[in-house]
Amino acid sequence: MRNNLRERLEFEGFSTEGAETPLIARRMCENIPFDIILADKAEGLSDVNLPFIILSHSNDIDSAVEAVRLGAVDFLPKPIDMNRLLRSIRKAIAPPVENCAIHPSRPKHTRTKNSAECHTIEPIVGESEAIVRVRELIDKVARSEARVLITGENGTGKELVARWLHCKSGRADAPFVEVNCAAIPSELIESELFGHERGAFTSAIKQRKGKFEQADGGTLFMDEIGDMSLSAQAKVLRALQERKISRVGSDRDIEVDVRVIAATNKNLEAEIRNGNFREDLYHRIGVILIKVPPLRERKGDVVILVNHFLKSICREYSIPTKTIESEAVAKLSEKHWSGNIRELRNVVERLIVLTDKNITKEDIDRYC
Repeated sequence: MRNNLRERLEFEGFSTEGAETPLIARRMCENIPFDIILADKAEGLSDVNLPFIILSHSNDIDSAVEAVRLGAVDFLPKPIDMNRLLRSIRKAIAPPVENCAIHPSRPKHTRTKNSAECHTIEPIVGESEAIVRVRELIDKVARSEARVLITGENGTGKELVARWLHCKSGRADAPFVEVNCAAIPSELIESELFGHERGAFTSAIKQRKGKFEQADGGTLFMDEIGDMSLSAQAKVLRALQERKISRVGSDRDIEVDVRVIAATNKNLEAEIRNGNFREDLYHRIGVILIKVPPLRERKGDVVILVNHFLKSICREYSIPTKTIESEAVAKLSEKHWSGNIRELRNVVERLIVLTDKNITKEDIDRYC
């Protein structure tokens, strides 16, 4: 029924997530800015600070009164009347009429494409001390304008941390622009970051805005910043100091309002000692440091991640969620995971494609 509701609501233009238990739902509410909750019980929802609608098997007056007493904005018996449910949802999340607000204490935001995208971001999954600390840092830092440097090995989820910093910030309705500094040739990085004027070089057949201009008012995520050339580092430093950039081939300054979040898998302090990274830029981008732990240091999270990926990938493939034996999960937990979470997700996807409904220890030995 939950999946059927999600399909119908998404057909009506809503972005939805599903949770099997109240505990999972509460964790998702910490990471995703939902507008409303649909649940079959009211217990445990009153302190989530979100409007909720109860969809109940019971049709008696006492149940409805109790649900409303606990804070429900509506009570609908099953089978669900979809027209009534849609009316109730729209009424609950609509901007309040003056002097008639249903939830006057709850701030209302203008919904844009960028803020809507925040609803689709994967949660940061795990209960280990290290990953809980990362989530706490995100909550503390996101609302500030402080620049953040995210460090960690490849595949640990640095980009996910950056996206949550953006979506929990006051810039969530503005663009989140990503640039992979390692994937762009050194001779093109300045044009990519700052843009260029027509005729600035042989292939510049028209004017082009760079990533700084594209991110104006929002967040610029500079991934693998440790691979940037020294000359480009100098220009990034100037942009951060003066909040101005100039396109390649132009002598005109353009003011930009950008929050920079950077990430690297390198030890930048060692790179500074070796003359490969500017110390003044390091101090500019590293106001707040967030270290994302490798998966081998949070092996207790493997079972949580495996079950999360089983559900999300099966949903993506539109197939029933597969199960996995505890011995199979234990086998996965023993692995080193040099590719971290990215590697684990790929392995789970491979198992979903190649195995039957229940994944066994023998499947792990065969396909991993």
